Amino acid sequence: MARAELMDFDQALELFEPVIGLEVHVELNTTTKMFSSAPNPANSEFHGAEPNTLVSPVCLGLPGSLPVVNGDAVRKSISLGLALGCSIAPSSRFARKNYFYPDLAKNYQISQYDEPIAFDGELEVEIEGGKTFMIPIERAHMEEDAGKLTHVGGATGRIQGAEYSLVDYNRAGVPLVEIVTRPIFGAEADAPALAKAYVATIRDIALALGISEARMERGNLRCDANVSLRPRGHEKLGTRTETKNVNSFRSIERAVRYEIQRQAAILANGGTITQETRHWHEDTGATSAGRPKSDADDYRYFPEPDLVPVVPSAELIDELRAALPEPPAARRRRLKGEWGFTDLEFQDVANSGLLNEVAETVAAGASPASARKWWTGELTRLANASERDVAELATPAQVAELAALVDAGTLTDRLARQVLEGVVAGEGSPQEIVDARGLAVVSDDGALIAAIDQALASQPDVLAKIRDGKVQAAGAVIGAVMKAMQGKADAARVRELVLERAAAVQ
Repeated sequence: MARAELMDFDQALELFEPVIGLEVHVELNTTTKMFSSAPNPANSEFHGAEPNTLVSPVCLGLPGSLPVVNGDAVRKSISLGLALGCSIAPSSRFARKNYFYPDLAKNYQISQYDEPIAFDGELEVEIEGGKTFMIPIERAHMEEDAGKLTHVGGATGRIQGAEYSLVDYNRAGVPLVEIVTRPIFGAEADAPALAKAYVATIRDIALALGISEARMERGNLRCDANVSLRPRGHEKLGTRTETKNVNSFRSIERAVRYEIQRQAAILANGGTITQETRHWHEDTGATSAGRPKSDADDYRYFPEPDLVPVVPSAELIDELRAALPEPPAARRRRLKGEWGFTDLEFQDVANSGLLNEVAETVAAGASPASARKWWTGELTRLANASERDVAELATPAQVAELAALVDAGTLTDRLARQVLEGVVAGEGSPQEIVDARGLAVVSDDGALIAAIDQALASQPDVLAKIRDGKVQAAGAVIGAVMKAMQGKADAARVRELVLERAAAVQ
């Protein structure tokens, strides 16, 4: 996908005001699907199942099959709505959203239209640098996900140029909550960063509530980014585009920035913007046209006749409200203060997407600095090398145990990295790996002195330099000793002993 002509971002902002709107889809991790007893692949227990094995007559749209609402999905949807500052509807209704697509076996999607479960919310979002925005939430409604098409034979994985397509109905019927913002004004140059931070905040909420795996690479969390521009000083909103299913924080930021620059170039040259969906291409950093964007009337919504309204009790709502976790923005401010991190150190953790893992590791006993170092450093490196998700490699308890072994002097950082590789390989806990591999630091001064004396005897010229006060020459001896001890020695202690032994040699 070639990049379109783009206007410089700062120049675009001089001419136009960007207005963004974000639609975030959160797949719930219930055991079964939204309207049937089929297993839910958005639950890690069933993730990765063979195609078309997690299905039922309901999600296959077979004649005579009837949907039944998943009560757990309703409760989780209400919790999410409350966490977004929304009002919960005393009665909400499902509707049929009609459109044909091969991965919708019924030829309609069960969703909510004019009677959503939650509405009129507001969410505080903090971007890098500490600036905060209050994001207006129009609604959060329940619906079912569609299936998934795999296009075979093309170079891009999209339908264009493919020889044929395969459909997998495992995802059909997965419980979803779609969160829709109102138009967001005033973000200006911060619009791309705000879009990224908003979706990250939704992820933090979903994880804190325990309602979703929130894995963007698996599609548990997806964002449709709406962007429009209006000339400076104009009240009327511009024509919007909707970039669909962007599935990483970095891509959301890049897609919004790209659309601002692309639309600005078109408008500045006298062109018009087409209201359409667009696809994001990670490899080129560009969007491409999808289909003309339909308005609500085009979907021919009507009430779902096979489902009764959802009428949550006041007692249930109060119970779920009382169980809400700390709001993400407040939690970040608290953790930053408790950990004593600088803005840069905290952003390093927040931008890595590992804030929860670091927090749990600190709660398990590790120092904030150690938790940050292992998660954002070595574990991230191992994840990148293996193309795995970093959170899958180790648990916070394992990282805390590893940090404790280093703090106690049982392991050096070098040995700890070997132990961590064993943890990632599934060899057991850090202590079990230390015992099995014999990786503990040699703390016996007698063994160290023997190795030091041998190294000094084999390097008389180095010994002479040390005795003459050139202590930097001790590095050669320290290196020889560390090699002899197979790295299982504390280099600082070895240095102390080298200087002591060199002075004592007659």
